[in-house]
Amino acid sequence: MNKIPGQLKYGMPKIAASTALSRLRILDLSRVRAGPTCVKQFADFGADVIKIESPPGVDPNEAMGGPREGPDMQNLHRNKRAMTLNLKLPEAREVLARLVKTADVVVENYRPDVKDRLGIDYKSLEKINPRIILASISGFGQDGPYRDRPGFDQVAQGMSGLMSVTGLPGQGPVRTGAAIADMAAGLFAALGVMTALLEREASGRGQWVQSSLLQAGIALLDFQAARYLMKGEVPPQVGNDHPTSMPTSAYKTADGYINVAASGEGMWKRLCNVIGREDLIARDEFKDNERRAANRARLNAILNESFATRTSEEWVAELNRSGVPCGPIYRVDQVFADPQVQHLGVAAAVEHPRLGRFNVLGQAVKLSRTPASVKTPAPELGQHTDEILKELNYAPGEIARLRERGVV
Repeated sequence: MNKIPGQLKYGMPKIAASTALSRLRILDLSRVRAGPTCVKQFADFGADVIKIESPPGVDPNEAMGGPREGPDMQNLHRNKRAMTLNLKLPEAREVLARLVKTADVVVENYRPDVKDRLGIDYKSLEKINPRIILASISGFGQDGPYRDRPGFDQVAQGMSGLMSVTGLPGQGPVRTGAAIADMAAGLFAALGVMTALLEREASGRGQWVQSSLLQAGIALLDFQAARYLMKGEVPPQVGNDHPTSMPTSAYKTADGYINVAASGEGMWKRLCNVIGREDLIARDEFKDNERRAANRARLNAILNESFATRTSEEWVAELNRSGVPCGPIYRVDQVFADPQVQHLGVAAAVEHPRLGRFNVLGQAVKLSRTPASVKTPAPELGQHTDEILKELNYAPGEIARLRERGVV
């Protein structure tokens, strides 16, 4: 029977969120959103994630992730153990080196020059552990003219072009309502780490995985970027309309709004039949998708007039019966009240020793045999420091001296 190396190194998983990745150890040096988003993917699937933070008062930006008991911290840092290390001190870097010897992945989102100063660049880590995978998430990349600029989600949304295609025509740039550049950079980094882990099974060697908010934002442009790269078309703001396929937009009903996506001739004809406007099918201005897109304002006015006659619930039911893609446009509270959302288990309950029981976001991907779960809330600052140091064979007296010197 083949033995799993991780089982030899760590024994049973420290937090039994899943058995899928329990053989892996991840060192989490990241903060705010992009890095923690990456690490959350591993923590939820059972990896032994150790969140490494500075002791109180060392890091002037220690509150950047929000209050420890707030929704952001609890959502992003569940299923982790936590220890403190003052990496400005040589003794702390010696502790980190011991950890790196036992680890599979290090994730960080410092500015590129910071990790060089701290000695946690890939070349340095590789000397300690040739199998180590370093994931670096930055604002603009690890080199190039913007290398040392601080990166924030909204800045990346603007520079990637996302804000130029979001919003109503002539409105001016609009950010999306979620931190999508941060999230995408974290998810792309997680995908890169998993790829590197698979490759390591063949080569036995780690490598450096890099993602950035800027490149992630550009990747999210997808077909909008492809339009420019292939044809030189600069996409404008078109509000809730689909840029090229109509009618696909948000339409006002008697009591709210619904989305309808009736692109393609078959969908278009079914939509006309449902709303009782079969006459639209024969009109030259709406004869094909290209003409419907060109005459979108006139088309939307006609459709809004029809949809205003019934409620959102009635239209969604009727359109779905006819096979026309559609759906209500929810507020966030309505999202979590939806029966399909509840069926999918999108919200996951967690028990906190002081905050009690509350919900965080569950994993968005399901595995049939080794699913993810949320087992523990975000740890307290340094909650597992002594426990982890003991695992690294530090004696009680040595741990006490590290505390006295402000190393942990």
